[in-house]
Amino acid sequence: MSVHYKDYYESLGVSRTASPDEIKKAFRKLAREFHPDVAKDKKKAEERFKEINEAYEVLSDPGNRKKYDELGAHWKSGAEFRPPPGQGGFNGGQSFRGGRAGAEEFHFGGTGFSDFFEQLFGGRMRGGGFSQRGGFAPEEMAERGADIEGDIMVTLEEAAHGSVRTVNVTHGERRESHQVKIPPGIAEGQKLRLTGRGESGSGGGESGDLYLRVRFAKHPDFEVEGHNLLHELELAPWEAALGAEIAVPTLAGRVNIKIPAGTASGQKLRVRGRGLGKEGDLFVVTKIVVPNKITDAQKKLWEQLAHESKFNPRTQG
Repeated sequence: MSVHYKDYYESLGVSRTASPDEIKKAFRKLAREFHPDVAKDKKKAEERFKEINEAYEVLSDPGNRKKYDELGAHWKSGAEFRPPPGQGGFNGGQSFRGGRAGAEEFHFGGTGFSDFFEQLFGGRMRGGGFSQRGGFAPEEMAERGADIEGDIMVTLEEAAHGSVRTVNVTHGERRESHQVKIPPGIAEGQKLRLTGRGESGSGGGESGDLYLRVRFAKHPDFEVEGHNLLHELELAPWEAALGAEIAVPTLAGRVNIKIPAGTASGQKLRVRGRGLGKEGDLFVVTKIVVPNKITDAQKKLWEQLAHESKFNPRTQG
């Protein structure tokens, strides 16, 4: 199966030598710009958002990025791409075929991942079906169709509130569209099962099932830990020392939280019920940031504070 090569560095607008921090900053900037919830042209933004996410999914993971970079000798930008032997995904070069000999290839649409990503990083597996044994003639043995498995990119907003997505599965020259319900509170790695939507059976056997494994889309504001969300909040030193009230993002809009006086860097502040599903919370993780440029007047104020303060963080218990 040949697929169209995707230049993930170009998708994020970074060089091939970009640092992990540069890649993360580029993703966050683009993801905020093209998030479907804020863009005016939602259809165009959604496609761009998926492209950005796919690129970050690969380049933010050291193992995936290394594998992607090592394939450089085997591609030509914009050309049809075939991975070298043994490079057809993480599961030992498995093909995109069903379990029976002569089964057709499958392609997914509407999952959020391109064929290029799925072939190299999706690790699609094909299983199911029964081997023919004994003295039965092939036409006498009913054989169940193979299961089909693929990945589906789910945004955190979909995971929190639920949604219905249309997924297309192409079996050879036949294309089928299926409505996939994503329930609220779904977890990453969970599989959505569509009974009887896999490969057709033979000899009167039933069809296999379609499994879609949930992979959360990367979000510019949140990291995920189970059903909880983590948001890094940058604080000025005086906000941490004196306390403040600051608006922070949630999946349902911004909320104001109180920063207690004397907040330390790395401290977690809990906002109940603002995570994924009923069980999830939002944890705001503080990060104290010092200004890298100050005026002469500001420098004098810092010097005055340093002179008058008896605080020494190195002698704290």
